[in-house]
Amino acid sequence: MATIDRQTTTLALAHALSAAERGLPVFPLSATKLPALRSPHHGERPPVHCRGECGLPGHGVHDATTDPAAVRALFAAAPRATGYGIACGRTPHRLIGIDLDIDTAHGNDSVGALQQLALQHLFTIPPTVTVLTPSGGRHLWLTGPADTTVPNSAGRLAPGIDVRGVGGYLVGPGSVTAHGRYRLAPGTAHLTPAPCPRPLLRLLTPPPRRPTGPATGSATTPEAPGRRGEGLIQFVLAAHEGQRNTRLFWAACRAYEHGFGDALADALTTAAIRTGLTEQEARSAIASAERLTRGRGD
Repeated sequence: MATIDRQTTTLALAHALSAAERGLPVFPLSATKLPALRSPHHGERPPVHCRGECGLPGHGVHDATTDPAAVRALFAAAPRATGYGIACGRTPHRLIGIDLDIDTAHGNDSVGALQQLALQHLFTIPPTVTVLTPSGGRHLWLTGPADTTVPNSAGRLAPGIDVRGVGGYLVGPGSVTAHGRYRLAPGTAHLTPAPCPRPLLRLLTPPPRRPTGPATGSATTPEAPGRRGEGLIQFVLAAHEGQRNTRLFWAACRAYEHGFGDALADALTTAAIRTGLTEQEARSAIASAERLTRGRGD
């Protein structure tokens, strides 16, 4: 990584100001891609629900602003910032980030998976701003309508495809991290973020909450695993080294989304152990999937 010096921070600020001028809310990031400002609530007993209401900086994505003076103040308070984050889901662009992780060495072809989804659901990805990541991946920038909230997700669409929506952020082009620099893909610098195709937007938004019973208020009976559950187990069993956690997490997310996650958890754990994960690793991945999917319904 380039040495963190005044020039690195100055360039990061310049890129952030340029993005803010285009209506993209920004805030400073450290070389770890995490917010560069320490929370003013550090050391307080959790949970802390402040999202900047206290008036102090250090609330991560909630600090994001398009005001040039405020951007400069944030960077002045973060002298070791090497990059900037762009808040997704905020007006006027309501940015949606499609994060494609490229790892073909382990059979993780997220670009191919997105193309397969496009064929299956009859949409095309329009020409749009594309940012190349140091690891060889790419971020596609799309915009969403005012009446739709796109949540963050990891591997929900397919292994290797993460989504940055409301409450999430993208590392801005020109940022320097511990692994290298983020840069605009050739031929996309002149573009503006394109509207998200409607079929893809439907895939990105969470399903409606399950209705409750009119008499007791209890949830409807979860769907039985059946063939779909067996297919998810086989998906996990087919994992090679380097993709075991990703496949297990993706399968567990699908199971919880369809209401049979708890019923399939033991079978998914057994399948993951057969691929080489420990029981603790498997249980942890499944628990993460449960928290993520249930959090989207809150």
